[in-house]
Amino acid sequence: MYGKKVRLRIVFIISVLTTIILSIYIILKLLEDDVVYFKSPTEIKQSSENITKKIRIGGMVKKNSVTLDNEKILFVITDFKSEINVIFAGSVPNLFQEEKGVVAEGFLEDKNLFVADKILAKHDENYMPPEVKESLKQK
Repeated sequence: MYGKKVRLRIVFIISVLTTIILSIYIILKLLEDDVVYFKSPTEIKQSSENITKKIRIGGMVKKNSVTLDNEKILFVITDFKSEINVIFAGSVPNLFQEEKGVVAEGFLEDKNLFVADKILAKHDENYMPPEVKESLKQK
């Protein structure tokens, strides 16, 4: 029914599409271990599964919840519905403050305690680094 050229083109197109699909599948499978899921405290409290993978918890740092204990920082992340206690050993970003947005990356000990190995402070679209503010004032 089809000529030899048409059949060769169809075979070529099918093989290229198959190669692309397989390549994307392999890349996604390799990156699967590096994907970190983002959850709110309410999502964690409501989930019935036991989370053992590295995750990110996002929310606000609760007012009057930040305490320093030896070399650890203890604070509470809230989404104004639920709260999770966080333990972090290390230095926090300059933007880390009470009543400000924060994302903590680490592992969940239980539904009430999160051990963070990285803290990412969030800022709004109006944020400007202090160095940039200072240079603008001088000009």
